[in-house]
Amino acid sequence: MCFSATASFTAAGVLATVGVATLRHVREPRALLFACVPLLFSAHQFSEGMVWLALEGRLGPYALDHAVFLFTLYAIGILPLLMPVAVLLMEPPGWRRIAILGTVAVGAVVFAWDMSGLVVAPTCAVIEQHSIRYTNPITSQLWVSLLYILATCGALLLSTHRVVRTYGALNVIGLTIVHLVKGYAFASVWCFYAAVLSVVLYRQFNRQDIDIKTPNGTTPGLRPFLLSWLRG
Repeated sequence: MCFSATASFTAAGVLATVGVATLRHVREPRALLFACVPLLFSAHQFSEGMVWLALEGRLGPYALDHAVFLFTLYAIGILPLLMPVAVLLMEPPGWRRIAILGTVAVGAVVFAWDMSGLVVAPTCAVIEQHSIRYTNPITSQLWVSLLYILATCGALLLSTHRVVRTYGALNVIGLTIVHLVKGYAFASVWCFYAAVLSVVLYRQFNRQDIDIKTPNGTTPGLRPFLLSWLRG
């Protein structure tokens, strides 16, 4: 697959539309952060589109530095903490919630390590075989990557909600394929895949498949839409 600024900006536009549509169907405050995932990935893909433009010489080095930082800020720093927290908020009491809380702790460690790495050490971005390779001497260590996957995908796979576990399983399949095929550009390609995959969340919220009070079911007498002003 050939990636480009056009692909990133197109994905950003589609995800922005899907993201707003997803938020229109949220009924539970605790599901709001998880429902924001497509919209957050939209902004993320837009930042990588800017990285592409800068690497192709259509923007200056100042823009490149800021675009790379914004992309890695979300992909490497924020995401490993945001994802388990979003899953934890939707989880009912029980052993799964305790386990997910553990992934939040792991995500917090990764967040602290990666954020310090992004601030202290410069991140290099280069185009390689139609993809972007991001390298940082602090955040690119193997143990950090393993904890990153544990925090993000582990939380999804532990969820009581079947649709969340399915999203997690698809991400695991995707990251495995990306690692084997385009491991040199893992951060860029997997985030693109995960971003596109987040479109399925719209279907789940539209069908009310993510019910906080009745996981894998539907609570009688649904609450009103949380962001009703988006439906006007």
